[in-house]
Amino acid sequence: MTDRPKRAMTMREIREGLGHTVPADGIPEPTVQPTGYVVSCLPEGHDDRWTFTIQVKYAGDGLFAVRHGIRDYGTDGTWDYEPSWPEHGIDESVEWLNAHRFDHDTALRLAKQLAPTLTYRGRSVADVLAEETTRG
Repeated sequence: MTDRPKRAMTMREIREGLGHTVPADGIPEPTVQPTGYVVSCLPEGHDDRWTFTIQVKYAGDGLFAVRHGIRDYGTDGTWDYEPSWPEHGIDESVEWLNAHRFDHDTALRLAKQLAPTLTYRGRSVADVLAEETTRG
């Protein structure tokens, strides 16, 4: 007597086995995924807020980019402009992206560390806040 191979599971059986059930109406439960954060030391509504803001943006595969304007923060601790991809090979593009993407918690930690250090045309976050205090 030979053992017959076990029948392959259907996708439905796999999902149900993992606890991913579909309601009777056929519409699955919505998922919620953070796609971006605004990190700034300046209050909402401040005229210079966006100049001194870091954005943490979802970049796919569970990774986030830490951006200030059009520059991305890298694992080497520097800000870089994203290269023009047609001029670079696939390997270089993947390498650059890997060096400028972080897991969620690391990206937020970096953004919070970097936000107070931003400068624009010689003005720091501290300068902008001090100007606001002397005007008020």
